[in-house]
Amino acid sequence: MGDYSTALTAHQKALEIARKTLPSDHPSLAASYNNIGSVYNKTGDYSTALSSHQQALEIYQKSLPSNHPGLATSYNNIGLVYANMSDYRNALSSHQKALEIRQKTLSSNHPDLATSYNNIGSVYRNMGDYPNALSSHQKALEIRQKTLSSNHPDLATSFNNIGLAYENMGDYRSALSSHQEALEIRQKTRPTNHPDLATSFNNIGLVYANMGDYPNALSCHKKAMKIRQKTCPSNDPHLATSHNNIGSIYRVMGDYPNALSSHQKALEIRQKTLSSNHPDLATSYNNIGLVYENMGDYANALSYHEKALKIRQKILPSNHPHLATSHNNIGSVYRNMDDYPNAFSSHQKALEIRQKTLSSNHSDLANSYNNIGLVYENMGDY
Repeated sequence: MGDYSTALTAHQKALEIARKTLPSDHPSLAASYNNIGSVYNKTGDYSTALSSHQQALEIYQKSLPSNHPGLATSYNNIGLVYANMSDYRNALSSHQKALEIRQKTLSSNHPDLATSYNNIGSVYRNMGDYPNALSSHQKALEIRQKTLSSNHPDLATSFNNIGLAYENMGDYRSALSSHQEALEIRQKTRPTNHPDLATSFNNIGLVYANMGDYPNALSCHKKAMKIRQKTCPSNDPHLATSHNNIGSIYRVMGDYPNALSSHQKALEIRQKTLSSNHPDLATSYNNIGLVYENMGDYANALSYHEKALKIRQKILPSNHPHLATSHNNIGSVYRNMDDYPNAFSSHQKALEIRQKTLSSNHSDLANSYNNIGLVYENMGDY
């Protein structure tokens, strides 16, 4: 855990001296603003981080050539902050500007190019554009395999991110293989309680769950939780992630009391640490809604799914798969409540999104067609 307060004080002192001794457009001033922005970004103060990085960019634009690597660094850092703010369109634009500069000025295998491809891939994934996410992460991996040692942590990052993209695309075997390669590197290069190991166990657990192997999924998520409980503060978002994922496994195993308890622990942490429109809050509301539905408490289920949908409508593109998930889940609750017109409307919305964004053989498309069929059947339209 970094000592961000001390780091911030040091960077602010450096900025104060630079302001007194250097011209207002000197690159050293920009470097200080950049360092301050990076600390604020790590502490979750994204608005101040963005302001600091934008001040750095303004100075670089005045004092450096248009293709200078310093400008690319500023665009990259601004992109990272926008991504943390869930402003994916601005994040993508910023990372693409960084990439454009780096492509013009750096060798084709330069590590900074891999960083840009990696960051662009992560934004595409958050936007639900999984094919572009996969392509970008594969470009990053290709560069890193040519320039880094076989056990370098950045290689593990690339394998991890490729695994996430494959998982989102429903290719679970490829996802599992990629995540296991990431874990293998991390086990060789990291201490046994390193957060990156927890990340790998977490992601492998998610894939096992999608493959229906719930005992292995639960085992992996508990390994991730054990590491995080030893290394993270009690309100750390990663702990919330572990509670959430363990809750999801308990739900599909039919253990609804433990599922609800785990998801409520995740929600409690997220409400204390995240903005009111953060996507992880929507995930918690969604998952609690699923458990309530399984327990037959449809009023609470509908309430939580609607909270999830409200957040997702504010922050995600109109065709994002998570919006389809929310509409689908709301439709299922309405069907269980015998409100077939609202059930049909919700499932139709889910289907329309999935038809636009998923491959014709994706299991979620089949799920939508199945759910619409069930509603027609309930309405007596055979």
